[in-house]
Amino acid sequence: MTASRTLVASLALVLAAGVAQAGTRHTTVTGPQGASAARTVQRTPGQVTDTTTGPNGNSRVRQVDRTASSTTATVTHANGTTTTRDTQRTGTGSTTTVTGPDGRTGTISVTH
Repeated sequence: MTASRTLVASLALVLAAGVAQAGTRHTTVTGPQGASAARTVQRTPGQVTDTTTGPNGNSRVRQVDRTASSTTATVTHANGTTTTRDTQRTGTGSTTTVTGPDGRTGTISVTH
């Protein structure tokens, strides 16, 4: 009986992981005053696009692209400005550069 429960739980996790990897998910959150925000997340292999629209109609979009050696995330804020985080990975470490909406950058290097 315990083995079958474990098997069912494992199967459910595997199926849930497959669903989380690809497809589109929509969520709506309504606050105590009745205002709502909508979020749509689209996933494809190597890419995630997350769009959140607030109760006033303004949207924020987050785009993430991944490969084996890099990850780039860009957030387009409701006012049209962008923030970018770019990570490049090698066998000996990684370098992450963040560029803020004002164009300033910061870099973090990690050596393994």
